[in-house]
Amino acid sequence: MSTIAKPVPRPQGRDTCGWRKVFAVFGPSTNTVVEPEFAAMRPAGVTNQYRDIYIENAKALSDETFMAGIDILQGAVDAAVRTAMTAEPDYMVMGVSAVSFVGGAEACHAQLKHLREISGKEFSVGPISCVEAIKAYGGIRRVAVISPYYPVANEHVRRFFSDYGIQQVRDTPLRCKSWTDISRVTEPQLARALMELDGDDIDAIVQVGTNLSMARLAPYAEAFLNKPVIAINTATYWHALRTNGILDGVDGFGPLLQHLDLKRD
Repeated sequence: MSTIAKPVPRPQGRDTCGWRKVFAVFGPSTNTVVEPEFAAMRPAGVTNQYRDIYIENAKALSDETFMAGIDILQGAVDAAVRTAMTAEPDYMVMGVSAVSFVGGAEACHAQLKHLREISGKEFSVGPISCVEAIKAYGGIRRVAVISPYYPVANEHVRRFFSDYGIQQVRDTPLRCKSWTDISRVTEPQLARALMELDGDDIDAIVQVGTNLSMARLAPYAEAFLNKPVIAINTATYWHALRTNGILDGVDGFGPLLQHLDLKRD
């Protein structure tokens, strides 16, 4: 005898699909990874309203042109936030990380203050989410970093972590040749790079760059490296969920989304 599942009650006055939370997610228009990775992590009753930060697909990136592209992104973030606000979201999730690493922790918090002022909303951003993920794992003081960036951008990542007392022992900048090329780095390439980065002198590996797809690989890498491997998209979405009191376990993305909570000060 078959049974018909009872519908889940939706609170009145709430978004029909996002009856728990409506997230506004915004990232570069060249980014093809954030939207599907966040969608795979999304629990029932939460929606991700993706809005683009417009940027041309720069070719032949270098140290100089990579940082110039970040400057362009900085100027376009405000417009994307204002567009996202027309959907009346509950919370904002940044699917772009490089702009928040530049200038270290002080610059990141100044950017967040500005974005809160123009939106009236709270934000999860990749760099701070990675720090909170490191705290949630516990016992991490020394890390290695993998990014699609160029060396000058990785220095900003180093400075950011240093501001939180986390030592970036070494890093691998993959030097992707265009913004869209970042999404074409394969899991075998990433796995090889992770093994080359690993060593007894680090406690964890952190992957940055939101168009670099590593959310699915990270838990497998944790198993073969026997240490935390934190993918920035996983950390950012985890931070957004936990900040909003959503404690659902989501399989396939490692300990963060399975059972770890934010460390409350």
